Amino acid sequence: MADMEPSATGVTAREPVEKPVALTSRITGSLARRMIAIAALWISVLLVGGGFALDRVLTGAITRNFDSSLEYVLIAMIRSSEIGPDGEVRLVEPLGDQRFLEPYSGLYWQISGGAQEPYRSRSLWERSLKAPTPHIDDEIHIYDSNQFPDEELRVLERNVILPGSKVSWRYQIAQSREALDTQVGAVRATLVPSLALLGLGLLILAALQTFYGLWPLRHIRRAIAAMRGGQNRRVDAPLPLEVQPMVDELNALLAHNEKQAEEARLHAGNLAHALKTPLTVLLNSATSQTSPLAETVRREAATMQRQVEHHLARARAVGRRGAAQARANVRESVDSVTRAVALLYPKVRLDAAGDKQLVARVERQDLDELVGNLLENAAKYGGGSVFVTIQRDGAMAEILVEDDGAGISPADRTRIFDRGVRLDSGKPGTGLGLAIVRDVAEIYGGSIALEESEDLGGLLVRLRLPAG
Repeated sequence: MADMEPSATGVTAREPVEKPVALTSRITGSLARRMIAIAALWISVLLVGGGFALDRVLTGAITRNFDSSLEYVLIAMIRSSEIGPDGEVRLVEPLGDQRFLEPYSGLYWQISGGAQEPYRSRSLWERSLKAPTPHIDDEIHIYDSNQFPDEELRVLERNVILPGSKVSWRYQIAQSREALDTQVGAVRATLVPSLALLGLGLLILAALQTFYGLWPLRHIRRAIAAMRGGQNRRVDAPLPLEVQPMVDELNALLAHNEKQAEEARLHAGNLAHALKTPLTVLLNSATSQTSPLAETVRREAATMQRQVEHHLARARAVGRRGAAQARANVRESVDSVTRAVALLYPKVRLDAAGDKQLVARVERQDLDELVGNLLENAAKYGGGSVFVTIQRDGAMAEILVEDDGAGISPADRTRIFDRGVRLDSGKPGTGLGLAIVRDVAEIYGGSIALEESEDLGGLLVRLRLPAG
């Protein structure tokens, strides 16, 4: 029952298939992630290096300021010193800082030299300041000392020979590093979070810049998706200068492919006319003869004609599949084919119902051929009633063709799609109808299935095509 003559309208040749170029290497991953990773690495290097340099500068400035205050006290102490009648050094004026009078206050001074017992501030109490090594400092010598177990000191010292004395007196001024370390810690406590916040801000800026800079690529992706969906034929959105050359090459490639497809369809048409005319002559001549040779010619010519029509139908569908903008109104195609089939089978009742606005992503000529095969098949082998239902199922457009014939047994529903198979050899046909429908539907991303009609009792053919 599943046989019908293919439509003779519109022919094309099989387009040459170009082999894809094999790439020796593949570049994978995300451009955005790469750009952000590079920016993060470079920002980290700059912030670490800059932060280290800034820390050195600020720490050095705080330390110099700390040492300057001690140096001022040391010079004041030297200026207020004199040699007493007994040859010992003494301070003419007391130093003004009250901490020199408080034991273990953290601020100390000491004068030592000759055989005299070191002259110390009361804040040292029973302790004394010691130089790291015996030496003479004509200039101020600054160093850190841990001679007190519970207190790290910052020490300034200088050797001075006072008027009226031949002894080189060592003047020492020391202060606990606690205040200096506190200031340095406060600076670092501000510097590290500030640099971290700056780094985070720069990373966010780099991410925004990356996504904004790559945004035109998303436009291209949407434009290509629109072309694949048939909404546009070219990528015509305004794009940045860096991306536009690539888009121009893409548009040129699409134009080249369309030109090749059109040339292939033209070649297929010429080939069809060149082959069909001799085959028709052979069939007509063989039909008028009754010799064994005529029967052989008729049989082989019919086989050749079936193969030519089958492969030309596939070639035409393959060529048109490249035109992603192809659209066809399903109801208009069904109504048009119904009128044509009604002229061939005037005693058959043909009815259609369903979505009048449903659009399939297929060339109108190919849709007419698919529907024509199914309707002619149902009219030829049915019992006199054919009903077509048009509906949408998700992303697919469905065309249900039902008849009131004898139907097809489940065992034969797979075999009937083989080329040349006919379950009813008493009626004319080539045995290619459903094979062509299946092949063309699959080329467009659709499918065909045979079921049993619950309403009419015969065969139900479910044709599914991508919806527009």
